[in-house]
Amino acid sequence: MSKKTSEHQPKLLLRKALPDDVPQLAELTGRVYSPEWGHSTEMLRSQQTHFPEGQFVVEYEGRLAGYCATFRIDEATALAPHTWEQITGGGMASRHKADGDWLYGMEVVVHPDFRGMRIGQRLYQARKRLCTDLKLRGIVFGGRIPGLAKNLQRYGSPEGYVQAVVEGKRRDLTLSFQLNNDFKLIGLLRAYVPSDYESLGYAAHLIWRNPRLLDHPDMPSTPSPQRLPDSVRVASVQYQQRRITSFEEFATQVEYFTDIAADYNADFVTFPELITLQLLSIENTELSPGESIRKLSHYTPQVKELFSRLAVHYNINIIGGTHPTEQDNGDIHNVCYVCLRDGSIHEREKLHPTPSERDVWNITGGESAATIQTDCGPIGVMICYDSEFPEVARHLVDQGALILFVPFCTDVREGYLRVRYCSQARAIENQCYVVLSGNVGNLPGVNNFDIQYGQSCILTPSDFPFARDGIAADSTPNIETVLFAELRLESLARARNAGSVQNLKDRRFDLYQTRWYPNPH
Repeated sequence: MSKKTSEHQPKLLLRKALPDDVPQLAELTGRVYSPEWGHSTEMLRSQQTHFPEGQFVVEYEGRLAGYCATFRIDEATALAPHTWEQITGGGMASRHKADGDWLYGMEVVVHPDFRGMRIGQRLYQARKRLCTDLKLRGIVFGGRIPGLAKNLQRYGSPEGYVQAVVEGKRRDLTLSFQLNNDFKLIGLLRAYVPSDYESLGYAAHLIWRNPRLLDHPDMPSTPSPQRLPDSVRVASVQYQQRRITSFEEFATQVEYFTDIAADYNADFVTFPELITLQLLSIENTELSPGESIRKLSHYTPQVKELFSRLAVHYNINIIGGTHPTEQDNGDIHNVCYVCLRDGSIHEREKLHPTPSERDVWNITGGESAATIQTDCGPIGVMICYDSEFPEVARHLVDQGALILFVPFCTDVREGYLRVRYCSQARAIENQCYVVLSGNVGNLPGVNNFDIQYGQSCILTPSDFPFARDGIAADSTPNIETVLFAELRLESLARARNAGSVQNLKDRRFDLYQTRWYPNPH
């Protein structure tokens, strides 16, 4: 299959700020605040000079969409009462201490044109990664309270208003966001920014403590550009097939579930195999199965654009089920489009079409199974029937995959159980997580897609660090729903290195091996 290399280039890039960014950053902060209160070029250069690794920008299609500035500081200074001018050295980050054990968050700004894309969330995640990588005690800062001035009379005091927000009785645009990102209130800072009239000059004194300071085994070495997170939250959509009248209706349903997964802070959301067969219900003409699949392939550009746009907008990695796609040579492959939240698109093909797919739809198999590097570590995709071939999962795990995603589509319980039992075996023998997502419902009049049987689930190895029965989450069969599970990556490290059984270590390479041919033809 020919690939467009441009699709593999991220549209959205989170990176360290560079000296060349300074003019744009001065313009950005001036636009968010005002030309008077924005950061000067001298301030921005000083921040990079004192602590270059602590300044981050988010770039979207060549434009700066957001910026955050940090520096290191000692605990006594960070936790004592202070103002923004005092703690930041007038915005210069001149109070930076190279041996400081806390990270101070002095600024986060998001360009108005890019609000709603979770830019702020990405910047806070970058801060947390920096804090954990440097093994600092945590992050501390003064956070705005923009709802204070309007609600002071109702609550009687700044303390009363803030306590109502902490208890969930009141929502504050900024403080509620900080609390939802695991920051804890330790007090109020008076006259923190006197010109912040919405906050009456006050700020919430907030901290986030580094969980990695606890005894914590490292993950096995994997080809990841950054340290892996402690845990990964995954969502699996058990998707109900129903008749639709337009592509826009399909897009609305997909966006609904993506939004839900993002609201629950999932890192991944996966959709079922052949989810786009729903689009065939738009057609009013009677088509043969082969003609139907070829007709469906015409939607390929729209499908890719939809999943890629949602991944960036909702800040979530999407395993977009599968979509039959016509190749340059006229063959039809069953393709999973994996759209990451940095805007890049990756294609993974089903290797093993079922007899029905071959005979009815003329689908042919792909030829490669490579992992995909994500911000949560390497992942692999096995499409339905592929899960019943242990060589595929072993090949992906040998490349470093920690989580395997299995979009599936089965019509009867017997077929579903083949996928379920084999996926559970793959999780055990490879000491990895396996996430299944299937269709339910039916599409009368769509050839070879009449009925569905599905019970999506999230599977684990079977050992003490994991859920009982090796099932992190399970669904009710044939009911549309979304599953969530928090998957701890360090549990995989513990199982692989010191588990009751250690399948990956105990393989007999002196007796057998699996060989993949780089060019099968």
